[in-house]
Amino acid sequence: MPTFHDPLTDAAEASEALRGLAHASRVFDNPADTYTVFGDLVAGVRSLRQVLDQLATTHLTHRDRAHDDDGDHLAGAQSALAAADELHQAGTLLDEVHDRLDATLSHSGRIAWHPEPAISREAPGETVARRWVSVVFLQGGEADEVLDLIDRDGTDAAVEHLKNFDYGDETTDAALENGYVYDEPSTGTSDRVVTDDGYTLTYNSAMGHVSLLRQHTVAPDAALDDTEAVTAREAITGVGPLDLAAPAAPITIPERSRRTPPVAEEDWFAGPARSSGSAGRGLSL
Repeated sequence: MPTFHDPLTDAAEASEALRGLAHASRVFDNPADTYTVFGDLVAGVRSLRQVLDQLATTHLTHRDRAHDDDGDHLAGAQSALAAADELHQAGTLLDEVHDRLDATLSHSGRIAWHPEPAISREAPGETVARRWVSVVFLQGGEADEVLDLIDRDGTDAAVEHLKNFDYGDETTDAALENGYVYDEPSTGTSDRVVTDDGYTLTYNSAMGHVSLLRQHTVAPDAALDDTEAVTAREAITGVGPLDLAAPAAPITIPERSRRTPPVAEEDWFAGPARSSGSAGRGLSL
């Protein structure tokens, strides 16, 4: 945390934070997050410009105490003046950096990032139906553990962890039997969505929930019709039952696949809230 009074400690922490950002920004799971980073960089460059001016002022104010290694005051004072001049020139260059980043922020704010399109690997002319089956849905404390894993190791690690809940045909059969099959993964306005190797990870740190879905490809004659499929949001929120006139069927989910999206009686908004970082200022669909 910054001290706001110790320049040595704060300079070391700023250097470490920039080193961490250089490592973390190698890959963005959601390109809309770059908008937030641009905004923070603009503020950081503005603060750095102020630091350079203050360092230059310090060299000028205390040049009467400047000496070289041989004790020559005149040589030391000249070096102090030269250092201040270089700092002022560096600050002038930072003004251009600030303006460029500010322009970048403006351009980036007009981008609506769409989900990465799925790539079909079927042979030309082959007709298949694509659906998504629920592998696992977590909220509360169980979701917090996965959200911490995402913060610490990234979404790839979270996907690998949640794949342990996928038991292949057993998971698929349970999803088909209980209606947890969707045309498209759910994407709420504040949800983060990552698709990787046939799996889609959806998570929301503010609402405290995590889900993993697997792509399921079926022949056209075996595809679910409109009366059988529900949207992901209906299944998660419990709104919009398949048949209001029909009595609720008993749920028979295998023990190992028990943590699937909640049924209608549960309110998924009741999950404990988690604190999250600054909200993304980009547009993401």
